[in-house]
Amino acid sequence: MKKTKQVVILAAGNGTRLWPLTARLPKPFLPILGRSIIERKLDILSDLVKEAVLVVGKNKEEIISSLGDEYRGLKIKYVVQEERLGTGHALKSAEDKLRERFLVLNGDDIYGRAGIEEALQSFPCILAKRVKDISRYGALLTKGKQVAGLVEKPEEKISEWANIGVYHLPREALREEIGVSERGEYEITDYVERFCKKNKLYWAEARDWRPVTYPWDLLEANQVFLQAVKRRVEGRVEKGAVIKGDVFIGEGALVRSGSYIEGPAYIGISSEIGPNSYVRPLSIIEGGCRVGHAVEIKASLIMEDSRVSHLSYVGDSVVGRGCNLGAGTITANLRFNGGSIKAMTKDQLLDTGRKKFGAILGDGAKTGINVSLMPGVMIGPGAVIAPHTSVSRNVS
Repeated sequence: MKKTKQVVILAAGNGTRLWPLTARLPKPFLPILGRSIIERKLDILSDLVKEAVLVVGKNKEEIISSLGDEYRGLKIKYVVQEERLGTGHALKSAEDKLRERFLVLNGDDIYGRAGIEEALQSFPCILAKRVKDISRYGALLTKGKQVAGLVEKPEEKISEWANIGVYHLPREALREEIGVSERGEYEITDYVERFCKKNKLYWAEARDWRPVTYPWDLLEANQVFLQAVKRRVEGRVEKGAVIKGDVFIGEGALVRSGSYIEGPAYIGISSEIGPNSYVRPLSIIEGGCRVGHAVEIKASLIMEDSRVSHLSYVGDSVVGRGCNLGAGTITANLRFNGGSIKAMTKDQLLDTGRKKFGAILGDGAKTGINVSLMPGVMIGPGAVIAPHTSVSRNVS
């Protein structure tokens, strides 16, 4: 395939809807099986395009110092969006660095290679995905293989195709004059809407797409990638431990005697499991973690350098970097009535759509002994929960 010259990645957002996970970590650096979202995106793009322009804002120094000017042969340039005034403003900020045609990707969503290749083969083009509830997304109105219009989060089901934030556009699309939206921002969809009224704009179906908008989305995205993991043991497994199914155990990791790990599961480099721990399917334990005696981990993401040392249960939860859970810490993950679990994010109570969902802990959070975290609670970074506490609402 002939290389498209340029991609623009919009990575300047504050990630407020992903709090508390993004309080200390830029959205693009959230982990997917030991690699960040932005690294997985650049892995795909490195042999499809020649240059990436990253629009950055919050934590720009961390992003720039981490990625540098080149990634696997892909040249990287940076544009700083000083004021976060919307996706349209972010793209417009990069106008001086844009070539005649370019690909645009959201910085925090996860895309499959096949979908990006599909977008590159059509010009101008936008990718869409069929969804059940269009009210959560921007709706794409279609007429054959052309785009007839875009409507942001419609109340009625006017389309089954959601705009997933992948555009293959000419530079002239940014010459249109747009105003602020109802939420007071300049939207990239307004540029696209005006462009398609005067020009042909094609659409294609995305093969793979995982939006990472809320904390539970990161958990689900990791578990999707986990399905492709094959059994591979690079670390050490003591006699008396059981490894069942497709389990990845990274270099330097140690699984102590009496532990039972059921795949699919992921154990990162230099982590320690056991003795007598139970790691259930769909669990991801990143590098440098400690899961100790009589601990059960079920379908959860434990991020780097965290400790769940003894007598605890973590179910359907996300534990941030450098956390420490005291003995007897329990994450409740099921409502008594079996109903869908709701969570408070950005001052809004949202239905997660999950019947099983535990807690989200920000980086460096600590719990004392015998702490109970009720379904859907968010614990802020650095928070300390006193012993024998039952937490039923968010802790900042």
